[in-house]
Amino acid sequence: MSAPETPAGAKLLSRQTFLSLYLPAMILALGTGIALPALPVYARSFDVSLGVASLALAASGAGGLAAGVPTGFLLDRIGRRRVILAGPILTAATSILVAFAQSFPELLVYRFVGGVAMQMWMLGRLAIIADTGGAGQRGRQITGMHAMDSAGRIAGPLVGGLIATAWNVRVPFYVHGVLCLVAVVPSFLLVKETTSVGQRGAGARGGLPDEGALPSWRAWLLAAPVMTFFVAQLLGAVARGVLQDGTLNFYAVYTYGVDAATIGVLGTVAITMSIPIMVGAGAVMDHFGRKAIIVPGFSLLALALGVMALTAHNHWPFTAYVAAFLLVIATNTITTGNMQILASDIAPSHARGRFFGLTQTNVQIGHVLSPLSFAFLVERADASAGFLFFALLSLSVAVTIGTLMRDPIREQRAKERAAAQVVNDG
Repeated sequence: MSAPETPAGAKLLSRQTFLSLYLPAMILALGTGIALPALPVYARSFDVSLGVASLALAASGAGGLAAGVPTGFLLDRIGRRRVILAGPILTAATSILVAFAQSFPELLVYRFVGGVAMQMWMLGRLAIIADTGGAGQRGRQITGMHAMDSAGRIAGPLVGGLIATAWNVRVPFYVHGVLCLVAVVPSFLLVKETTSVGQRGAGARGGLPDEGALPSWRAWLLAAPVMTFFVAQLLGAVARGVLQDGTLNFYAVYTYGVDAATIGVLGTVAITMSIPIMVGAGAVMDHFGRKAIIVPGFSLLALALGVMALTAHNHWPFTAYVAAFLLVIATNTITTGNMQILASDIAPSHARGRFFGLTQTNVQIGHVLSPLSFAFLVERADASAGFLFFALLSLSVAVTIGTLMRDPIREQRAKERAAAQVVNDG
């Protein structure tokens, strides 16, 4: 079934979109935020080192990695709706099982399955946005979705930290599971199928050939813009994984001895600060092109990570860490959703699920490598080496996108202006 045609502006802010996608995203993010500050403290309770504890982050990423391609095929074969409903239900089950874990290996297994579940939700909502949104609004839609995630997480870390401190470090995981079940209700009632198998599109975008001229969707992957995108996306995923997967929280716990409540407060402050930056970045990308945000965003992130490396190398006090932390969060927010937006621009319309499955698998490879590389560098050198490594990767993304990729939005608008000129001249 195909979604009915709706004006672009209505799709962006419609009641249907808010209740079926944005509201569940907020509820799920609230639950994730509640569990987030408890995880490093919970991992340490199993008497493992910082490097080993980081595997709790890598396990979730490994689950997402394993799920990417199969989920993409499912999206194209059975549709978006079933996948986007199954994800939160499975997440609820695994979160509750995490709270019952009796050993660190058991915790890793549940985190792995939870990563599979979250990948299903992520790919399902991304496919729906790509199906229903126009090129000139996908930047705002995707960053808006991330903003809803952030809005849900504003109170989450603070509440989770207080719950873990006041009761038990396992309780936030119970709360997370219950909220996941609540989140699936509006999606179940309102989410409609948005695609039909075999649908094909036309038109060249960002230097890509006409989809109709390709022998299969696999040939699409060999186009130079797609190959360049995959390289930049992987580098960016490793660099940003230090923030998205909670590595900084582990570093703060082990270096400064902070508790879950302090982590929760820092997380809430960071998320509150991030929302307006995120929404503004999406608007800029829709109006001035993708590279107008991607290149300066990753350049500034590299600078901020360099400051964090100096903080770690010089053993500066906790107040200096807080300042560096907020700087990193602010610059990282500029890059939030950048690669998903670019992927939605170049995705073949007849195989979006499979393409997004591959791109998210690429992201999850980066998310697995990020904590593993940080753990390796911490054990072999120190934390400053890890942060410097991420800074160099972030800078490489800015250089790759800035020099090797065309801007899909600018190219499309240039063609529209040329076509309008021909009509006027005629």
